[in-house]
Amino acid sequence: MTSTTPLLDIENLTVRLGGACILEDINISVETDEFIALIGPNGAGKTTLLRTIAGLLSFRGRIRIAGDPIATLSPQARARLLAYLPQGHTVHWPMNVEDIVALGRLPYQRALQKPNVEDQVIVMAAIASTELDAFLGRSFDTLSGGEQARVMLARALAGRAPLLLADEPTASLDPYHQLHVLELMQDHVKSGHTVIAVLHNLQLARQFADRLIVLNGGRIAADGSPEAVLTMESLESIYRVRPCSKTGKEVDLFALSWQRVDDAGK
Repeated sequence: MTSTTPLLDIENLTVRLGGACILEDINISVETDEFIALIGPNGAGKTTLLRTIAGLLSFRGRIRIAGDPIATLSPQARARLLAYLPQGHTVHWPMNVEDIVALGRLPYQRALQKPNVEDQVIVMAAIASTELDAFLGRSFDTLSGGEQARVMLARALAGRAPLLLADEPTASLDPYHQLHVLELMQDHVKSGHTVIAVLHNLQLARQFADRLIVLNGGRIAADGSPEAVLTMESLESIYRVRPCSKTGKEVDLFALSWQRVDDAGK
């Protein structure tokens, strides 16, 4: 990949499922070091777009990752380039936390090869960053939904792929851990990676993302900075809402931002 090659390049993407057109004429170019929030009303096609980029759905058009068409990439090569964190956290075997996180290192290992020292260091760093140290040795099925979500995020981070696709990564998390997860993703971007995350909380999308892509009716309705995208006009036309106080007086939805208490004063 040269310095001028986008990390992700999508051209004229169309996806049909069950005879219905879910995405149409999608064109997106993504560079390294971007935190992109994919937003839009329910049914807009956000999850379908992530699944298509991850190579899980058929499509018409072109998707290139690091300059290569995804159809030409082996599963291992694709896994080294992107990590996909889907909605839900299903694990079909009784595995403990550290073993699940270690699955993120599989793209770098030969068949039946045990994790080496570097793999182990990376896995433990991912566990520490997601505040899962207290759950070492615990079986995944004994954890709460929010704890399971953090385990799956740690697995994705352990892969250290250039591109992280995350579908509603803050779902099922309390406010503290919502902030923590999005801070981790910001740090991930600062370390030279790119994140595309589906978010429904517009305030968090505005607070953490560098760029917002709005899907509506299977098409891109807006693409730009949070300030340019999240206008009163777009909220009314796309989301059919208007921020106001309990008295009915119009307010600025984005006047406030949130901070974890243990970070206060930094």
